[in-house]
Amino acid sequence: MEKQHIRRLAMQHISAHQADNLTVHIFANRLLMGDDAAEMVVARIDNLLEQQENVNVIFASAPSQNEFLDALSGNTTVDWTRVNAFHMDEYIELPENDPRTFASFLNKKIFGRQNFNSVNYINGNAADIGAECRRYANLLAQHPPDIVCLGIGENGHLAFNDPHVADFNDPLMVKMVKLDSACRQQQVNDGCFIELNEVPAYALTLTIPALMAGKYIYCIVPGKKKVKAVYNTVYGEIIKKYPSAILRKHANAVLFLDRDSSSLL
Repeated sequence: MEKQHIRRLAMQHISAHQADNLTVHIFANRLLMGDDAAEMVVARIDNLLEQQENVNVIFASAPSQNEFLDALSGNTTVDWTRVNAFHMDEYIELPENDPRTFASFLNKKIFGRQNFNSVNYINGNAADIGAECRRYANLLAQHPPDIVCLGIGENGHLAFNDPHVADFNDPLMVKMVKLDSACRQQQVNDGCFIELNEVPAYALTLTIPALMAGKYIYCIVPGKKKVKAVYNTVYGEIIKKYPSAILRKHANAVLFLDRDSSSLL
């Protein structure tokens, strides 16, 4: 499988390089990018399942993940019944059946398409938000993440850790945050909401340490609107102004880009 992967990579790959610890792969388009990211995640899940009973995977919710999730969810070789699924953020106070919730997005894209051992949702409508943060943090403590599949926001956020709330040494694993204007505008730019005033102002998010706790991180970032965030990820200072730059400190992180998102590199 490794040799086959290398041959495919050579045909569709534009370039690869290192940014500190971060491995960066650039592809001709987002379909090739998503396919290769999914293939690499599948190989990692299979490898881990040879060593342990279950694998814990955290997923991101955004249109940037579409090609990756389509390829991954269509895979029939993984024993999904041994995979525990989590997600990394959720809006507060959107109706439970609203298709714009991240739970709805992931249920449509992958959670409802495979028979997972467990699917663990964040409840943005919990009566006690603090208790919900603690509940989900406890789940993550019981099921330490093996794999984190995420993206990068236009403002450089990971999950909903916008620059003003990003904390590389956050003592919490899950917290409530107020979304910044750039983050909320991105939801409109992505077509998830029609107008800015429809985008919730608050959300629950896994913190930077919770995401960085994953043994393996696969970061999928296509599109022209991400060029500045990608540049700062690869070349920016590792400070909270550029939250995604922290990926360069992870021992096993891979960044997947297409021609558009990598155009400033």
